[in-house]
Amino acid sequence: MTRERLCLYDTTLRDGAQTTGVDFSLEDKRAIAVLLDGLGIDYIEGGYPGANPLDTAFFAQRPPVRAQFAAFGMTKRAGRSAANDPGVAALLDATADAVCFVAKSWDYHVRVALGTSLDENLDSIADSIKLARARGREVILDCEHFFDGYKANAGYALQCAQTAHETGARWVILCDTNGGTLPHEVEDIVREVARHVPGSHLGIHTHNDTEHAVANTLAAVRAGARQIQGTLNGLGERCGNANLVSIIPTLLLKREYSERFETGISHEQLATLTKVSHTLDELLNRAPYRHAPYVGASAFATKAGIHASAVLKDPPTYEHVPPETVGNHRRLLVSDQGGKSNVLAELERLGIDVRKDDPRVMRLLDQLKEREALGYAYEGAEASFILLARRVLGKVPQYFTVERYHVGVERRYNARGDLVTVAEAIVKVTIDGETLITAAEGNGPVNALDVALRKDLGKYQRFIEDLELTDYRVRIFQGGSDAVTRVLIEFSDAAGSRWSTVGVSANIIDASFEALVDAITYKLLMSGA
Repeated sequence: MTRERLCLYDTTLRDGAQTTGVDFSLEDKRAIAVLLDGLGIDYIEGGYPGANPLDTAFFAQRPPVRAQFAAFGMTKRAGRSAANDPGVAALLDATADAVCFVAKSWDYHVRVALGTSLDENLDSIADSIKLARARGREVILDCEHFFDGYKANAGYALQCAQTAHETGARWVILCDTNGGTLPHEVEDIVREVARHVPGSHLGIHTHNDTEHAVANTLAAVRAGARQIQGTLNGLGERCGNANLVSIIPTLLLKREYSERFETGISHEQLATLTKVSHTLDELLNRAPYRHAPYVGASAFATKAGIHASAVLKDPPTYEHVPPETVGNHRRLLVSDQGGKSNVLAELERLGIDVRKDDPRVMRLLDQLKEREALGYAYEGAEASFILLARRVLGKVPQYFTVERYHVGVERRYNARGDLVTVAEAIVKVTIDGETLITAAEGNGPVNALDVALRKDLGKYQRFIEDLELTDYRVRIFQGGSDAVTRVLIEFSDAAGSRWSTVGVSANIIDASFEALVDAITYKLLMSGA
């Protein structure tokens, strides 16, 4: 049976830039465009040329890609022709294959936000599309606030969509701009619209304000929409946009969709999805979301012992798809809720060879449970677990010994008369009988300790030159004045490796230092020092 083609349209470079805390540089946008193209996305929307210097520069310097490049902007303003509208001119002058116009389709917005008549809004849609078509561009129209508009005035919302289709728009996109529409509403409305505009020309654009953006997208596909708009990792304003990282594997791996539809993404490209998702987070300098569907570190992680045993015997018992299909992997977590099966499976995954009947396995399990009772958590600190396991098995060299450390924080006036806070740390270590003492200042006590510890490790210094502390998290494990503090630290290196370690103490500095020492020891171990 011939499958219908779904087109994937990514808006990360525009909608993603509206995410709180996200600021793309020109190089970021170029790198993301290459990522999207490698994944197999059909359309890459580059931004809003003419509206800001960054997007204008990006279109002038965008990388060569296989995908169609789209420029985004508004339809012509009321009271002037499309040919004399500077916003439309900037779109048509951009080096883009397609133009995506946005137009109001909610009568309330037309009157209040645009301050124009309903007929004038329809004229703006038609005139803008005709001009872009005359200039040889493929045209896409985003019907902004379509679902709210349809519920308020179905006839006018449909007029906007029909006008776009009848004047030559290749795609008419129905947008749930406020993100408040529910899946059953989306499916009913899209099915009705498809009676007036062919599904082969309909698209869907959803926001995640009710946590239904992915569900709403899939509902629209069931009802007839054949273009899907979304962003990598669900970036977008407020609560984000539909997450293509969740939508894509669902389309390729779930039979309801894979038997009916095809996309431009191969299964080989799908296997790079986890890497693509994490690379975007790297560019944004943030840690990947551990619980993200399909690509998160916990997406195929099993904690309970009985579940772990079942996964080992037959993975589909607790895995809805094979993790390798999306470039992820299975993890059987070691914790106080796990048993021997978890420990053995994790040791095997990590390449630590040990017999099932080796008494050290039970010794390791006992230590895990004792340490977790003290506040340690190894689910998010794999490097610390590796060190603990190898120490029980007698396979970790004593690279260095910390004899003592001192850290102090001082508030003082600097030479310019500004009141500043300065942290200073001194660390004394012994390596092969040689004593090394280092001192450093830092932005806080933990940073000062980190800098001092890594300032001079003697013969091991070359192995840690490329280390970068990328994440630092603190949790109070037990409350009260005698609270136990758990610290998780994540490091990365020039090769792109990431690892996390854990430290626990009633003193946050002690807990942090323990995690720092583990992180450096792990790096030395993995480097073959």
